[in-house]
Amino acid sequence: MANMYREIFATPGAMGLVIASYIARLPQAMIDIGIITMLVQQTGLYSLAGLVAGTFALANAFVSPQVSKFVDRWGQRRVLPFVTAFSTSMLLALIIAAHMKAPALLLFILAALAGTMPSMPSMIRARWTQLFRGKPQLSTAFSLDTVLTELVFITGAPLAIGLSICFFSEAGPLVAVLLLVIGVTVILLQRKTEPRVVVGISKNESSLLLIPGVRIIVLSLLAMGIVAGTIDVAVVAFANAQDWPASASFILAAYACGSIIAGLTFGAVNISLPMEKQLFAGALVTAVTSLLPVFSPDVYILSGLLFVAGMSFAPTMVVVMGIGSSIISSARVTEGLTWMTTGLSIGAALGSVLSGIAIDIYDARAGFGVASVAGVAMVIVVILGLRILSCNGSQSSSPGLQ
Repeated sequence: MANMYREIFATPGAMGLVIASYIARLPQAMIDIGIITMLVQQTGLYSLAGLVAGTFALANAFVSPQVSKFVDRWGQRRVLPFVTAFSTSMLLALIIAAHMKAPALLLFILAALAGTMPSMPSMIRARWTQLFRGKPQLSTAFSLDTVLTELVFITGAPLAIGLSICFFSEAGPLVAVLLLVIGVTVILLQRKTEPRVVVGISKNESSLLLIPGVRIIVLSLLAMGIVAGTIDVAVVAFANAQDWPASASFILAAYACGSIIAGLTFGAVNISLPMEKQLFAGALVTAVTSLLPVFSPDVYILSGLLFVAGMSFAPTMVVVMGIGSSIISSARVTEGLTWMTTGLSIGAALGSVLSGIAIDIYDARAGFGVASVAGVAMVIVVILGLRILSCNGSQSSSPGLQ
């Protein structure tokens, strides 16, 4: 295990990228929950807080791929400073407007404009791809990247909530804005890992979603997002039903720990099985393990079952990102990786909504049932797309795909 990660960290620029990526990712784990906490403290309206945060998330999901398209065309150093300046200005305007009790319509407009924030996870994954495209180290790099993402969400949300509760309501979002500026600056200082701009990209080039392999990857990540979003809501509901609301924190931590351990282990081995077959195996395990929580009698057993379920998440994410990076040309890698992130984000939001409806109608276990259905849907998507992914994998060395 040590040798694989030693190779990664021995690569010039890799250690700086790891440190910078953690800082740059924190804002995306803090802003949504920070907006919700801020508005709930100021207005007491959970519905308003959720809608404003949802507006930001939805705008970011659809705008960030367009931002990434400009990044592929002009480079991170030429695009990120301007986009970051605009999005952080809009976030600050949103914070000020909320503090001044501005009309709800203004909050929605500012939240949508703040959604122009660049997808820093995609910028970072593009750099890993630049370093290790076509090499076995890319899988290890993506494993490390996925683990960092898990750690960010474990620490980011509590940090945002704690700041707003312990100091003042705007503290969480304000620190997120500051960290975004610092993170982007530190990333841009990492010149050695910045993806090269490929000259000659057509401005009228068709959408990457028209590529069958990309659609399969995005749909697979949509299903994975539904599983993750469902588990978050269902765990809270289950903990409340057990009259132990605080237990939700360590239950979700067990799920994240399972993912982290499996991700680190997966990154340390070199599996010879074709990537599309690894994806099928990951989808199958995800479907099976997502069914386990339905039968949990108490929070202790649920923690154990979710630890097991979490062990499929990071490895499957690594495989999906690896396949995606081989399908998409190097000229459009940031845009493609952003569409993948968008699929995961939309799925998480959809999972939260669907599980909430199921829980309100039935109970917490019905919420876990939504995750099971999403797992089965992912298996179906992968089975239907195996031939396409296999063809893309065999052609990944051609100029059109590299």
